[in-house]
Amino acid sequence: MVEIQIWVLVLSLVGALLLGAVAGFFGGRYFFKKELEKNPPINENMIRAMFRQMGRKPSESQIKAVMNAMKNSNK
Repeated sequence: MVEIQIWVLVLSLVGALLLGAVAGFFGGRYFFKKELEKNPPINENMIRAMFRQMGRKPSESQIKAVMNAMKNSNK
């Protein structure tokens, strides 16, 4: 019968938990970023609606400026 010392078992479990946590973190971050690129939280139509609610008719350059400002703030 194979006998495993307790410290080897505990070390193996702790190592497996740490490896799983690190892999889960980076995997989750990758999928979250990929999903945000496909479905951004705000788009040009939402910006147009926001300007309309303020009682303004935005030009395309204003909309592009707001989108660029949001993209640059994420970097």
